[in-house]
Amino acid sequence: MMSRPMLLVFLFVVLVITSQFEWKQQLVSDADVAQTAAQKQQRISNREEAIKEKVILSQEKKIQNLNELVRSLREQLLECRSNNGTANSTLTSLAENIIELERQRILED
Repeated sequence: MMSRPMLLVFLFVVLVITSQFEWKQQLVSDADVAQTAAQKQQRISNREEAIKEKVILSQEKKIQNLNELVRSLREQLLECRSNNGTANSTLTSLAENIIELERQRILED
C-alpha cells in the first residue's frame, strides 16, 4: 500500500493533468467560437455588401429609365412647339385673309 504523502502527490498530479486537459479543451473551444463568430461576421458583411450592390444597380436602372423618359418628353415638347408655331402661323394667315375679304366686301358695298 502507498503511503499517505505519495497518495496525495499522486492525486495532485492527476488533478493537475485533468485540469490542464480541461483548460486546453476550453481554450480550443474558445478559439473555435471566436473563429466561428469571425466567419459569421464575414458572411454578414458579404451579404450586406451584396444587398448594397443590388440596391445601387436597381437605382442606376431607375435613373436610366427616368433619363429616357425626360428625353422622350423633351422630344414631345419640341414637337408640340413646332406644331404650335405652325398652327399659329396658319391662324395668322387665315385671320389676315378674313380681314382682307371683309375690307373688300365693305369697299364693294
